[in-house]
Amino acid sequence: MTSLQAASAPTGLRLRRLAAEAPTWVMWLIVVVWTVPTIGLFVSSFRKVRDIDSSGWWTAWNDLDNLTLQNYRDIFRESAAQPSMWEFALNSVAIVVPATIIPIAVAAFAAYGFAWMDFRGRNWLFIGLVSMIALPNQMAFVPLLQLFNGGARFTIPGVDWTLALLPDVGIANTAAAVWLTHTAFGLPLAVLLLHNFVSQLPRDIFEAARIDGASHFTIFCRLVVPLARPALAAFAVFQFLWTWNDYLIASVFLNENEPMTIA
Repeated sequence: MTSLQAASAPTGLRLRRLAAEAPTWVMWLIVVVWTVPTIGLFVSSFRKVRDIDSSGWWTAWNDLDNLTLQNYRDIFRESAAQPSMWEFALNSVAIVVPATIIPIAVAAFAAYGFAWMDFRGRNWLFIGLVSMIALPNQMAFVPLLQLFNGGARFTIPGVDWTLALLPDVGIANTAAAVWLTHTAFGLPLAVLLLHNFVSQLPRDIFEAARIDGASHFTIFCRLVVPLARPALAAFAVFQFLWTWNDYLIASVFLNENEPMTIA
C-alpha cells in the first residue's frame, strides 16, 4: 500500500461514517424545527399579553419575574361571558369518543362483509364506497345541514309536489350531528384499511370455524376482532386525532354556544 492509499483510507472511512450518520442528523434537525414553535407557545403561555406583543418568547429568560399563571387561571375560570376550558374539554371528549368508536365498529363489520361474504354487487359496492375518499368533505355540508334541520325531501321544479325521503331527525346543533358527520367522513378510509387487513387473514381459520358451525357473527367477534386489533388500534388513533383537532365540522354543525368544543 502506497503512502497516498494509506492516507486516503481513513478519509474514506470518515466519509462513509458521515454518510451513514446523515439521516440521523437530518431527523434531529426536523425534530428541532418541529419542536421549537411548540416550546415557544408553551413559554408564551406564562407571559403577559403586553410582553408577548412587545418581544419574542426567547426573551422570557431575561426576566423570570414577569412569568405568571394568570393566563391559565383565566381560561379555567368560568364567567358569564366565557365558559370554562374544562367545559370545552368535556364537550370535546363527549364528541370524540363516540365519533371514534362508531365508525370503527361499522367499518369493521363492513370490512368483514366485503372480504369474506359473497353477495351480488360486492365489488362494485366496495369500489363505490372507497371512491368517496376523493370527495371533499365540504361538498356534503349543505345536504347534511338540510337533513339534520328538516329531513330530506325531493321536489320537482315547477310542480307543487314534494316527496319526503327522510323525516326530520331533529339533531341539529347537537353532538349527534357531529357523530354522524364524522362517521360518514371516516367510513371510506376505515373500510379500506380494515378490508386490506382482514382480507389477508388465513382462510383456513374461517373454514375451520364454519365446519364447527360458527355463524358469521361468531367468526367476526371471536376471530376477526382479536386478530385485527393492530389495524383497529391504528385507525382509532387517526380517527381520534382527526376528530379532536377538528374545528370546521364542529363550527358548522354546532353553531351555537353549546356544546362548544375545545378546538
